[in-house]
Amino acid sequence: MLQNLKILVLAKQVPDTRNVGKDAMTPEGTVNRAALPAIFNPEDLNALEMALSLKDRIPGSTVHILTMGPQRAADIIRDAMFRGADGGYLLSDRKFAGSDTLATSYALSCALKKIQPGLIVAGRQAIDGDTAQVGPQVAEKLGLPQVTYAEEIVEIKDASLVIKRRLGNGAETVECPLPAVITVNASAPECRPRNAKRVMTYKGALSASEIAADPQSPAAVRAASKPALRIVEWTAADVDPDEQQLGLTGSPTKVKKIENVVFQAKEAKRLTASDEEMNSLMVELIASHTLG
Repeated sequence: MLQNLKILVLAKQVPDTRNVGKDAMTPEGTVNRAALPAIFNPEDLNALEMALSLKDRIPGSTVHILTMGPQRAADIIRDAMFRGADGGYLLSDRKFAGSDTLATSYALSCALKKIQPGLIVAGRQAIDGDTAQVGPQVAEKLGLPQVTYAEEIVEIKDASLVIKRRLGNGAETVECPLPAVITVNASAPECRPRNAKRVMTYKGALSASEIAADPQSPAAVRAASKPALRIVEWTAADVDPDEQQLGLTGSPTKVKKIENVVFQAKEAKRLTASDEEMNSLMVELIASHTLG
């Protein structure tokens, strides 16, 4: 029976795309994160639940979070700890700013080589990019097998997992050797809620930057003295990357232009449910290129 599995969840703090406004992008074509509320990427919460469920089923296992972002991204590591995670790693450095999926997956893979988990779990995609590329790119960079669109861990074997994938026209069950990368669908079980006792225990968990900001505060003193309350924080130098592959320099994707499109009703037409009127409407919409 598989034991002592070191599980690492890739998670991202994302801008809440439900509140996108005219200031959502910078003049350089990158996301203006300061202008938008930050949330835990939804599908990464599905991935966290899958990881925590595995922890419940595999004796001696641990779950940690790895996220890359500004110092405030430590919030999602605390959130994960409230739900059952054991701790986390924060990659935070100005050199990571402006990273596209290629540069992001490179930076994460450098950190993962240092952490060396037995299983990497991630959400299928982030709501700020919708590319679904980072998880597979991390797998390729690390030379690991990958299972995408995962919905359920069906069976745990000595050195592999049997995984159900949710595809467009049905489901597929595959067996994957470990170590591996799994990306998880939104159709997988929702993440368990925060546990009140864990909130009280880990609300004082702090990153190195947060401790340094006010080192004499009771919270900082407490976090500095208790390893369980310290969130590991690494800069670019800590994961030994090729700096030419980081941030905007390492990002071939360029956004040329972004526009806000606001739909406004200018006229209304009342229709019955007759086939003739429905056909007439479709012909009109196609002729005006509203459809097609």
